[in-house]
Amino acid sequence: MADTATEGVEKLHIDEHEDEIESKYKPPPEKTIDEILEADKEDESLKKYKEKLLGDAKTGNIIVEPEDPRKVIVKKLVLCVTDRPDVELDLTGDISQLKKQVFTIKEGVSYRIRIEFIVQREIVHGLKYIQKTYRMGVPVDKMAHMVGSYPPKVEMQSYTTPPEDAPSGMMARGSYTVHSLFTDDDKHEHLKWEWCFDIKKDWKD
Repeated sequence: MADTATEGVEKLHIDEHEDEIESKYKPPPEKTIDEILEADKEDESLKKYKEKLLGDAKTGNIIVEPEDPRKVIVKKLVLCVTDRPDVELDLTGDISQLKKQVFTIKEGVSYRIRIEFIVQREIVHGLKYIQKTYRMGVPVDKMAHMVGSYPPKVEMQSYTTPPEDAPSGMMARGSYTVHSLFTDDDKHEHLKWEWCFDIKKDWKD
């Protein structure tokens, strides 16, 4: 386990990284579907592009799950490794139980994380996926990705992170806890959850 000084340095590094991401990105003003369609409507090519992009959303509200008032409903987290079956976390149930479903990741492999979600009712601006990884309570890694703006659709939408390399070596093996957050420009927390994975020497360990 890292000593107090090391823990402080690691946390400072992660917090500075988060501040840097926030300072570089300036969110655009939020607009409704009607406002987007009205803007630059004299530009025919731009008008056609926006109509294609928005699809059915331009004809009125799309509500996929009427009983759920949220604009963004996060459905799954999927761990993707080349030549391996995808491993899924169902995010629609009791998320407090997710830590009982532990992923195993072979040390050194390249992996991606895919988030599957529904957008309904209105356009969502500046979706962001933030993930902080801890080992024995000490922060050891952080990723923050701008997912983008999405119109409402009946179909499931998704975002896949760039590839990440799992740590390797005897000291890297062990259990990790991840705090994940799906948020947006306005800092709405669409979903916050915790999950776990183990780094092992091989898949079969």
